[in-house]
Amino acid sequence: MHRRFTWGEAAHVGRRKENVATRHEVRRTHATPHDALTPVLLRVPGRGPVSAAAHDLAHAGVPVLPCVPGAKRPLTARGFHDASADPRQVEAWWRRWPMANIGVPTGRASGVVVVDVDVHGPDGYVSYSRAARAGLLGTPLAVVRTPTGGRHVYFPADPGDEQRSWQAGRAGVDFRGDGGYIIVPPSLRWVEGATVAYRVEAINSGSATPLDAQRLRDFLDPRPTPRPRTGEPVGREDAERLAGWLGRQDTDRNLKLFWAACRLAEGGVPLTDALDAVLTAAKSDFGPREIAATVRSAYRTVRPRPQPERSTPMRAESSSAPHGWFDRDATTRTEPRTREL
Repeated sequence: MHRRFTWGEAAHVGRRKENVATRHEVRRTHATPHDALTPVLLRVPGRGPVSAAAHDLAHAGVPVLPCVPGAKRPLTARGFHDASADPRQVEAWWRRWPMANIGVPTGRASGVVVVDVDVHGPDGYVSYSRAARAGLLGTPLAVVRTPTGGRHVYFPADPGDEQRSWQAGRAGVDFRGDGGYIIVPPSLRWVEGATVAYRVEAINSGSATPLDAQRLRDFLDPRPTPRPRTGEPVGREDAERLAGWLGRQDTDRNLKLFWAACRLAEGGVPLTDALDAVLTAAKSDFGPREIAATVRSAYRTVRPRPQPERSTPMRAESSSAPHGWFDRDATTRTEPRTREL
């Protein structure tokens, strides 16, 4: 049995000022039920048969996909698009690849989105703390420690809005939503010659808060104003060069395409030129429809329609452990903590 903890003293961290009315806060008035994923994570041991966890997730209705043992690359031809909750399909996959890691598509497919706090390059913990102080992070569903020392912070997906995956490389934080996937416990990674597991650190037993991913991205990685067009022929060559680079990618192509399209939009490249160029990178598992939708989404992100100005509530709480959910230097626990808020 996992021990259950009550952290009433941390409940205030997720609250906002009552006089600030935003669309994100209106959503918070409605309790979000736990999806099918977190109850399975609660039962996952620190180290156990990965195949058993994959079967448990599938029986709970969570789509999964097999990934390379000790790594993150999908083993199926279409990547996360092949994810399935069919127990027979899952059994066949893990019979073929018994040591495979478990991937779970994020967004509406699984009901969860994930903030990926990284420690490679820019310190993602600093950025996450800044976002927490600014009131942009609510109460998560769960926290998972990654084998390399980062954190995956799970939030409920917003069923009413598509939330595309994005990267904020300069902040050390990525967002895994629609068009992405994550590796879940008890999968293993090979790190410096040793196998290290993804470990559940905390599970929320109360209601969780949907995340406004676009506001978070705008805060962590503000979009520069597009440069004014000049008479020089700029853009088409850049788009073709990015298309060539994209065509050589085997993983996270949708996420990389979104990043590349944002760079083209920031440089003033017309949408039609960008589409003409990047559509040449289409493949059997990365079709023109998906490419066009991602490029248009990137252009809408960089060149949004004017919106009424709104203030961002600031907080004065300590940043050492946002929401009281994790501390950067916390040691790995063998059992997840369960909070009642």
